[in-house]
Amino acid sequence: MLFGSSGIRRRYSGAFPGLAAKVGVAVGKNGLSAAVGRDTRVTGQLIADAVTSGILSAGADVYDCGIAPTPTIACAARGHALGVMVTASHNPEEYNGIKLLNPDGSSFTSVQQQETEEALQADHLTGWEEQGRVRPLDAVSIHIKAILDQVNVPEELNAVVDCGNGAGSVITPRLLADGGVHVLALNANPEGRFVRPSEPLEEHLPYMPAMIRKQNAACGIIHDGDADRMMAFDGSGRYIGGDHLMMLFAEYLGAKQVVTTADASMAIEEIAEVRRTPVGDTYVSEELLKWGDFGGEASGAWIFPKNSLCPDGIYAGALLCEIAGEWNLAETVAAMPSYPILRDSVRLDDAREVMTAMGAAVPTDGIRIEEEDGWCLVRASGTEPKVRFTAEGRDLAAAKRMMETGKERLRTAHQGRDI
Repeated sequence: MLFGSSGIRRRYSGAFPGLAAKVGVAVGKNGLSAAVGRDTRVTGQLIADAVTSGILSAGADVYDCGIAPTPTIACAARGHALGVMVTASHNPEEYNGIKLLNPDGSSFTSVQQQETEEALQADHLTGWEEQGRVRPLDAVSIHIKAILDQVNVPEELNAVVDCGNGAGSVITPRLLADGGVHVLALNANPEGRFVRPSEPLEEHLPYMPAMIRKQNAACGIIHDGDADRMMAFDGSGRYIGGDHLMMLFAEYLGAKQVVTTADASMAIEEIAEVRRTPVGDTYVSEELLKWGDFGGEASGAWIFPKNSLCPDGIYAGALLCEIAGEWNLAETVAAMPSYPILRDSVRLDDAREVMTAMGAAVPTDGIRIEEEDGWCLVRASGTEPKVRFTAEGRDLAAAKRMMETGKERLRTAHQGRDI
């Protein structure tokens, strides 16, 4: 399969531009228009140009958005047949990728992905007189207006924003400042080199607590490379875990039906009806097409379906400021339930085959074992020869028991070999 759980993504090689041009031909075959953007990686311009050349050669027009976050391209795609985002999201700089987005912001479904892969083998090139045209599009201004029309960003609030040298650099500080927030922007130079690891994990942000306290900030906002993710700190400088951030948004919005992934905490079930999907925001987006008023992954991908079916870290950051203007984030989060979650992995060269033997329809989706006081998710890694375990329990003993249950299931499927 060319597509993974979040579009096409791989380490850059000289073959990538050729592939990108073929993808452009495949998605441009209907002769319609596409909004095209990229994150800040040094290979982004080359790959975006290759995708653009393919779309043009198929007879479709390209609206060039330049450097812009994935949710910004999703917003721009509303007036076009699709959006094309060149990004590897939170992966290191040597990676890049292509995300294909529908006009409603949702990622291409599995059916659309299959159709695109099949179209790669066909010839849809047009003659010189039927070539598409390139037009500039200020997608950032469009996205800012759309968010400020929906979110009440409080004036005079202090916020620290770490853009991680990614595409969020061109929009989030400007958006919040336009709304009246006093912004301290960190790592907001979109130079294509990440001064910190792009994934917005607490261990990658040791300087944030002191910066927040020094600025007397009500919150801290953190983006990954393409700003589809947003993680946060409260005003005391404490990192807000993804499960609690999901609960914070759900409670503030009054969401009664929440879509999240199989590895999210069971705590969310205490405040809303929940449907779970395999790990990956594409699956959450697909489910939100049918059910739910809010969704997301604890990794920081938040989907607000009334706004878009694309994870929107920009919208989430603005909404966090609105919440911080009304609620004390530290006190609100401290009052939320919290259960111990354990994670582990084992290296197995035949990880996918063993997961199939365990009964997983899709090895990387895995299986979720549920009991009254906890659960365990066992799944094959999508990038390494490993099986990953996530277990949660009402207390630590229950979490450890669920972890052992998952490992015992794997031992049985692996014919008793040591795990």
